[in-house]
Amino acid sequence: MKKALIFDLDGTLLDTSRDIHKVLNATLKKFGLPEVTLSRTLSMVGDGAYKLIERAAGQENAGLVPQIYAEYSKAFAACDNSMTCLFEGEAESLEKFVAVGLKLAIVTNKPQKATERVCSQYLAKFDFAEIIGYSGDFPLKPDPSAVLEIIGKFHLKKEDCLFVGDGDADVKTAANAGIDCISVLWGYRTEESLLRIGAVKFAHSFKELEKLVFES
Repeated sequence: MKKALIFDLDGTLLDTSRDIHKVLNATLKKFGLPEVTLSRTLSMVGDGAYKLIERAAGQENAGLVPQIYAEYSKAFAACDNSMTCLFEGEAESLEKFVAVGLKLAIVTNKPQKATERVCSQYLAKFDFAEIIGYSGDFPLKPDPSAVLEIIGKFHLKKEDCLFVGDGDADVKTAANAGIDCISVLWGYRTEESLLRIGAVKFAHSFKELEKLVFES
């Protein structure tokens, strides 16, 4: 069995989709830009908040992106996360992972302040030893720097670690770090889209993730 699980956050550990959608549309509205649908929002997430704003604003509004991003970042850091929730079966699985002594960590492209806020609300009891969001200290995923930093802090070999995520960037991050990856299918990407970028192992539920982890 592996000794450490490094998780993505949005779409993997937390369903933050409705809060992201709410803050994004409120921000776009402030700049007189058209709102986007929830499905469109989900198709644009995964590569960091700046990329999300670039995609939502469109090429014709490229000059506004830095201002929109600054406003979005401020609004998201203050978001109450009232529409966020854990996924079905997640709490039970995380409790089992902790009980058997697995080290848990999070690496996300979500801004650090927003990451810390939502994790303190929903994930504090699960004993995540390291939580790294985007602060400028490490490049965004799929750069493996944050993952490699955690592996070093845990004093583990790469073969002892597993990355768990729902997105394209997660598959690429694991590959760039040289560790195994499980792609989860309760998040924001389809199995078909993940297969196209090289995903090979999938979990359809937290119960299935448990099985894969304990067999690893």
